[in-house]
Amino acid sequence: MILDSKIPEGPLSEKWTNYKATQKLVNPANKRKLNIIVVGTGLAGASAAASLGALGFNVDIFCIQDSPRRAHSIAAQGGINAAKNYQNDGDSVERLFRDTIKGGDYRAREANVYRLAEVSNDIIDQCVAQGVPFARDYGGLLDNRSFGGAQVSRTFYARGQTGQQLLLGAYSALSREIARGSVKLHERQEMLELVLVKDKDGKERARGIITRNLVTGKLERYAAHAVVLATGGYGNVYYLSTNAMNSNGSAAWTCHKKGALFANPCYVQIHPTCIPVHGEYQSKLTLMSESLRNDGRIWVPKKLEDAEAVRNHTKKPEDIPEEDRDYYLERRYPAFGNLVPRDVASRAAKERCDAGYGGATGLAVYLDFSDAIKRLGKDVVAQRYGNLFQMYQKITDLNPYETPMRIYPAIHYTMGGLWVDYELQTTIPGLFAAGEANFSDHGANRLGASALMQGLADGYFVLPYTLQNYLADQIYVGGISDQTPEFDEAEQKALEKEQRVMNIHGTKSVDHFHKALGHIMWEYVGMARNTESLNTAIQKIDELEAEFWKDTYVPGTIDEFNPELEKAYRLADYFELAHLIATDALHREESCGGHFRTEHQTEDGETQRDDEKFMYVAAWEYKGHHQPEEMSREDLNYEHIKIAKRNYK
Repeated sequence: MILDSKIPEGPLSEKWTNYKATQKLVNPANKRKLNIIVVGTGLAGASAAASLGALGFNVDIFCIQDSPRRAHSIAAQGGINAAKNYQNDGDSVERLFRDTIKGGDYRAREANVYRLAEVSNDIIDQCVAQGVPFARDYGGLLDNRSFGGAQVSRTFYARGQTGQQLLLGAYSALSREIARGSVKLHERQEMLELVLVKDKDGKERARGIITRNLVTGKLERYAAHAVVLATGGYGNVYYLSTNAMNSNGSAAWTCHKKGALFANPCYVQIHPTCIPVHGEYQSKLTLMSESLRNDGRIWVPKKLEDAEAVRNHTKKPEDIPEEDRDYYLERRYPAFGNLVPRDVASRAAKERCDAGYGGATGLAVYLDFSDAIKRLGKDVVAQRYGNLFQMYQKITDLNPYETPMRIYPAIHYTMGGLWVDYELQTTIPGLFAAGEANFSDHGANRLGASALMQGLADGYFVLPYTLQNYLADQIYVGGISDQTPEFDEAEQKALEKEQRVMNIHGTKSVDHFHKALGHIMWEYVGMARNTESLNTAIQKIDELEAEFWKDTYVPGTIDEFNPELEKAYRLADYFELAHLIATDALHREESCGGHFRTEHQTEDGETQRDDEKFMYVAAWEYKGHHQPEEMSREDLNYEHIKIAKRNYK
């Protein structure tokens, strides 16, 4: 498939301006005749629906939870990036753009990343106008802090609750449009199928969705002129992750099976500061904000005997003297220290633990605030991070003011996603993907505090223009009916998907298979991969999938509230997606960002890219169950930025 990214002509700094100046428009009277479906109510979905509703379009928005306020965006803690340069420390749109490209290990599309940096400042203005309570300095100005991969302070924050406060701002804008009648909210609904309808020219377009009412079990159909997918990432393929258990990649995978190409699935982010696994029965991991690395210092014991003593509980970490502590990030990366990007910090933690220097169970390093408390005082530290410290203490029963936090890397974010062009449109006309559901902005590694930036950029400042450009000639189509053979066929497919998992009648729970899949993915397709591990993963995934279809037990019935059924059909998607993640990782014989092949690393353990062979986006086309997917390439051409070895030393 030939991929047209639709990047506008002109200098990089003028592309978005030129696009907006020449886009097609829809007049106000016609906007009322056009319908848009938005799936997902996180930052990307809520902001898109609110903005499109305010423009005058008719919007249906679908929420898998009982309220948009429960979308997983609420869990983001540390902050949101913008190039305001309030600190007067040398920041700019250009620097934010360059940091983001570099952080992604030169595997992101240049034009999209520059646009993201360009609109970042507008996001802050928008959120302040909505009343988002960003932290302020003593003089009343908005405060900033540093995050990984940057040497400036550009991250705006609201204590450790930034995602929650931003989502409440987007929710208030969404609620206004719901009250005005331009947006209709559908709660406790999960998208099961995408409906494609051929137009008069024979081109298939996205014209609606089939959903499952999660309360009644009823299948429902909804029609529209365009569909926006804003359903987040696919990290729960790994079972243990920082994602909520309801966060799943099934909607995106459904669209992939209908023809939307899936790009760079192997780019999965491991976050370095998560509370370590503490038992076989937990279903998710808890993230400790990257903001903690501003004042916290990461270390392990220098001596193996000290590490062993801590693991055996004959020593406490706070008993180890300063001279016997290895602040390994500061040692290896003096320029950035503890604020290196997430993939770099995660691999460094793994290396120390693999060498035997880990604390607690052996899979933990220490995030220590003793220096910050001495320097700033406990009250200042509590003011900055108090709610995070409280959360940590509730989970671990350890007081982080007195003893260092235990942290270890965990699955957090997925940089891969549905392939989209500059307009955020997938390879299916009329289907758009926003936020973490698309692949476009972060390359092989996302910098901290850039997820919130991308979600709100897409929803508030990109889709209102690009969707309008697509919809300009759709007024001639007239209304879209959901009483057509295409909707009948899609609903039947959704029913068959439910019936197939219900009819297995096995003996093992869905969670049993999901945990087993997670172990395979973490062990063989996790922080470090190689040819042998990836081939092993593919074999084990296929074997486990075969067992799943023979021996799963799903209680209850289809036509009722049934969370086990939901988990089962999502897991069926995860097996296929896991296979593609491993396949993509196997084909990309280089290391870049979160994709680390042990065969391709420098002498000091850093990523070793192969720009001659792999300077492209790998976009995969579904060809049927267990059929090899076909890869299309979008070459990455950097005209503005000089490609270099990523160096944080």
